[in-house]
This record gives sequence, C-alpha cells and structure tokens, in this order.
Amino acid sequence: MRITIINQFYPPDEAPTGKLCASLAEHLDRAGHDVTILASIGGYRTAGQATRSTDSSIRVVRAWTPRLGKASILRRLTDYAFFYVVAAMQALLLPRQDVLVCLTTPPFIVWIALLHRMIHRKARVVLWNMDCYPEVAERSGKLRAGSLLSRITRWNNRLIFKRLSHLISLDPAMQTLLMPYAPSHCELPATVIPNWEPAERYPVTLHDLPPWEGTDRLKLHGKFIVLYSGNMGVGHTFDAVIDAAERLRDEPAIVFLMVGSGAKRALLETAVAERNLPNMILHDYVDRKDLPAMLNSASVALITLHDWALGVMSPSKLHANLAMALPVVYVGPEQSNVDHAIKTFDCGISLRHDQGEALADALRSLRDHPAELQRLAANARRAFDQAYCDTQTLPQFEAVLIADVG
Repeated sequence: MRITIINQFYPPDEAPTGKLCASLAEHLDRAGHDVTILASIGGYRTAGQATRSTDSSIRVVRAWTPRLGKASILRRLTDYAFFYVVAAMQALLLPRQDVLVCLTTPPFIVWIALLHRMIHRKARVVLWNMDCYPEVAERSGKLRAGSLLSRITRWNNRLIFKRLSHLISLDPAMQTLLMPYAPSHCELPATVIPNWEPAERYPVTLHDLPPWEGTDRLKLHGKFIVLYSGNMGVGHTFDAVIDAAERLRDEPAIVFLMVGSGAKRALLETAVAERNLPNMILHDYVDRKDLPAMLNSASVALITLHDWALGVMSPSKLHANLAMALPVVYVGPEQSNVDHAIKTFDCGISLRHDQGEALADALRSLRDHPAELQRLAANARRAFDQAYCDTQTLPQFEAVLIADVG
C-alpha cells in the first residue's frame, strides 16, 4: 500500500506529533508499505527535496516555509499559509496514494489530502485528530463562541467530515465531541487510539535505576513523593492540589514535586509563598535522559485537567507514568483518557476539582498502605503493556489504514 502521512513536524524536529508520525511511519515501513511523509522544511532539508529516512525506505518530502516561529500570531499564520500552499502542490504531484493520514498541525491540513483525492478518487483520507477547533479556542477564552470565525470554522469542519474515510481520536470524549460534524445520513467510521510511548524506551529494568540526583539535592529520601511532571498550561488546574497541600502542610512525609513550566506555574509559585507550603517544591524541566530516574523516584504520578479541556486535550504524560509503574492520582473531569485508564485498569485514583480534602486523604492512605500502593503500581505497568505502548497501538493503526482498500 502507498501511504502518506501529512504533518507540519517530523524528526529531527522535536515536536511530539512529529515523533508519533515517525513511530507510525517506521512501523508501516517495516510492514512493507510504501510510506511518504509530507512535512515542513523545519530547517533540516532543502525544500521540495525527497529524501530517505536512515535505515528505512521512508520517503520524506519537505515543504518550504519561512520559519518565522511562534513569537506572534501573524508569524505563526504566515508559516501555516506557506505550508498549506507548498504542501498542497506537493500532494497534487504525488503518485496515487491508497491512504493519506492527516494530523491537525497546522489546523485543517486534511484539505491537502482531500485535494489529492480530487484527482485520485480511490484514495482514502484518515483524520488523526490531535486538536479540536474551534472548541479549544472557545473554551480557553481565545475565541468568542458564536462569533463569525467560530461559525466559519464549524462550517469548515462539516465540509471536511463529509469527505473523510475514517476518524481517529485520542480518547472517547474527543470522539464524542467530533462525531456530530459527520453527516447524519452516513456513518463515519471512527476509532479511538491513544498516543503512546515506545516499549523499548521503558523496559522493566528501568525500575532498578539508581535514585534521581534531585532526590539528594532536594532532601527527598524517605518521602512519599507526589510527582507532577510536564506542562502547567491553561488546560490544567491546581485548586484541589493546592488545597490538599495545605491540608498536608504539617505532614512533611508527603511532598508535592511539581516539575515543569507553563501559564499556571506562577499560580503555584504564589500559592507556595502566600499559603506557606514547604511541602510543595517547584522544579524546572529535567533533561530527557534523567526523566526515567526521576519518575522511578516518585511514589505516585499526579495529573490534572481542567473541566473545559475534556475532549480537546488528552494528557500525554499518562503514558510515561504508566510505563514506570506509577499509580496515577488524577484530578479532573470524568471520561478523559486518564480517567478511562484508571477505571479500566484500576491503576490509580480519579477525583474532581472540588475534592481537595479527598485528595489529601487518598495520599495519606496510599502512604500508609504500601501493599495497596504496590498493587496499583503493578496495574499501572500492566496498563502500559496492554494499551499505551507502541506494540499495542501501532497494529491497531495499521488495521485502520488497510481496511477497505481496494
């Protein structure tokens, strides 16, 4: 089969969507498919020059963009515009593809695949949805619901969904949000496939790593470490976490280690100072090579999600946490990918944003019942092995792509 994957990012770009594309492309290449990547130049290749990935036959075609960056909306939109135009011309020049897989960076690049299908009618177009527009902009306050731009975007979605062959969503809530765009008179095939981490990056032997160097530096030996690692952005909320930390302030055996950055970091810094929370430690991102050791030094993983982010955000930190056998303590809406994992595999605790006291009680209980903590840890690793690693997700993806091709 001839398969093209279209996304603005592809390695050596470090963007997470690029890495996921590479993982899928390499799997399909090993399975014997003819794989083409259509991505932005990103400063790595000559524009328009097709190259072959190292140790594979994957064909990578780079679309030239001015690479203006993300310093302003105008710069970002200019880069998007160049990518749309150049990638569209390249897609039209491709030989007939059996399947084109489109992500959502930049938004609505699926139109590039649909242009290819205007010429090659038998080509199938699969939308691999990562972002939901206009919903994420509306819910985060960047776009007024019901505005002209909002209505145009929804109209555009309906046009796209009329023409899709298959929809892949990251979790059930995202699929529920998107399916109403599909015409009521036809049933759009849809599949939920979560993002993943490579199984080979997280062998069980990682659990025998020596302690993270920060354990000594931050005086964390012997502590029950509640680890939050990753983006502290607008889609996350920490009210219940701050409440629980305040309730546990006089129990120094339990420590909240908040690693990362983002729009909500300042809120945490203010809470630590104003509420006198010595049990909450803020730390910058660690080097990727140190991440497994840091995760291995934690007692539980903390994940939060704002209620409005349900269906439009799917926290990817879940997968590495499960890989390192960390029980997950989740504060957010039900039916998210994290809530679904906890309920399916019994690998943690799922709470809501008004349950700060319950969060404090749950952490005390896990600290005081090591057998229960160990049981949840074993279930966390089982969840990774059975649902959130590449050896499980990539065959599901290939099955979707080869279905009904003729």
